[in-house]
Amino acid sequence: MVRLNAFLAECGAASRRKSEEFILAGRVRVNGRIVLAPYFSVTEEDAVELDGRRAAPCPKAYVVMNKPPGVVCAVSDRYDPVVVDLLPPEIRAARVFPVGRLDRESEGLLILTNDGMFTQSVVHPSKGVVKEYEALLNVEINDRQLNRWSEGFEMEGRHVRPLAIVIMDREPWARWVRVVIGEGLKREIRTMANLAGFSVVTLIRRRIGGLILEKLQRGQFAELSFFDLYTKIFRGGSV
Repeated sequence: MVRLNAFLAECGAASRRKSEEFILAGRVRVNGRIVLAPYFSVTEEDAVELDGRRAAPCPKAYVVMNKPPGVVCAVSDRYDPVVVDLLPPEIRAARVFPVGRLDRESEGLLILTNDGMFTQSVVHPSKGVVKEYEALLNVEINDRQLNRWSEGFEMEGRHVRPLAIVIMDREPWARWVRVVIGEGLKREIRTMANLAGFSVVTLIRRRIGGLILEKLQRGQFAELSFFDLYTKIFRGGSV
């Protein structure tokens, strides 16, 4: 038996969190009856429907992408292109969704999958999967400002600080910083930069856990096996 929200995630309907929203909104039926409890237990023999369509487990797919700027991290959007539009029909048919978030103007390493359990193993704070970014600031940053940023800021009712932040040896000098974060709040790096007195011109996610973006060009993607992707994230490797 498995929890209903986890079952929907395993079917590729959405992430586990999004599946909970669908359930609480009354969009899910089990054996013909609306179920409002995300942790309701089901088996593969139960008839689970989302918006009237039968949900069934599908083959797992694992994709890594170098997300270009101007594309939304979602499976659909009313106004902008979304990351799944960059994938071929056979992968889109597997109902993959982004693991975590990158805002519209940010770019870099992104994982897409239809495996809800795998998604939780990457995004849940308890798993300790850190993310590393390269940020181009609008003006030069000095050591004093860098130290202030490293101390952190009050965000969303709590104190948030980067795990590491250093000035990169890269032109334009003193404007590129490498930032490592843990949990990853919404627009965390951009918000911290604003609070430190800067704005971010370019933001590139370079690493998720041990998985490093090296070879993929903007908009390119690669399919990996579960074992290969899991190994790269938790033991190290590049794409």
